Amino acid sequence: MSFIAVDIGATNIRVASGNREGMDEKTVEATDRVNGPAGVSTQMVRMIRELTDTPRAIGVGSIGPIDLGRGVITNTPNYPFNEIPVVEPLREEFDVPVKIANDCTAGVLGEHFYGAGRGIDNLFYVTFSTGLGGGAMVDGHLLMGKDGNAVEVGHLTINPESEIICGCGCPGHWEAYCGGMNIPRFTRTLLRKEKWDNSLIAVLCGGDAEAITTEMVFDAARQGDEAALRVVDAIGRINAVGVADIVNAYDPELITIGGSVALNNPELILKPIQRHVARHVINRLPEIKITPLGEDIVLYGALALALKAE
Repeated sequence: MSFIAVDIGATNIRVASGNREGMDEKTVEATDRVNGPAGVSTQMVRMIRELTDTPRAIGVGSIGPIDLGRGVITNTPNYPFNEIPVVEPLREEFDVPVKIANDCTAGVLGEHFYGAGRGIDNLFYVTFSTGLGGGAMVDGHLLMGKDGNAVEVGHLTINPESEIICGCGCPGHWEAYCGGMNIPRFTRTLLRKEKWDNSLIAVLCGGDAEAITTEMVFDAARQGDEAALRVVDAIGRINAVGVADIVNAYDPELITIGGSVALNNPELILKPIQRHVARHVINRLPEIKITPLGEDIVLYGALALALKAE
């Protein structure tokens, strides 16, 4: 009998089996965005059954916000449904303990159990993915909050007067600038203020600004395109402010960074943060680095949750 880990993302659902030593098997699918909340529940059950019919316990790291008491995802800005039941369908189907946490809370737990944070009691994890979020461990305690959403750093306000509106509806949130879903919009906002017709971004999007993708921006930056490098620098400066807020609020010894945007562009995400963060902090700077657990960090955290749930 294996422990089961589930990572519910806006883009993908990952399911793995494992134990205290780590993961054994893993399966990944695009998240069902067509068949409503029940479709996500059905997808999770089917993916778990592909690995085992008799799990010992199930841990879930999920996009947020979540309602920890009811075990549901509520009003997430990066998913088209308002409420997705998670814990109850899994309990009913498998009759085992099920424990859920915000994905980044699970991520920092995974880092603590299996990654760079082993033996570290003051630890923070930040994900730059479709959205932007964080998880914190302070003095050995995992921060959860009354509903499980204690460390939603992506919704820290960078500029309350900003014209850039976050997917949650609020102006000027960190995620509104630097979340993978929002980088194309931020790019258009920046580039409309300058001539960019001859940039590589313009070539990649065929001259249609609405066709810009996050991948195009970073691809052009890696090739040295000046317009793209200015965008990436602007993103980096904002990320440095967000990371500085984390340092000032939580005083971690280590900050690890993950998520698809960072993992696919580690130098372009990490170096600007390291270059600019010091001018915004009052606390001693921690080590800041890319997580060694890669795209599986939330799965490792969910596995740790399953171990704790039994």
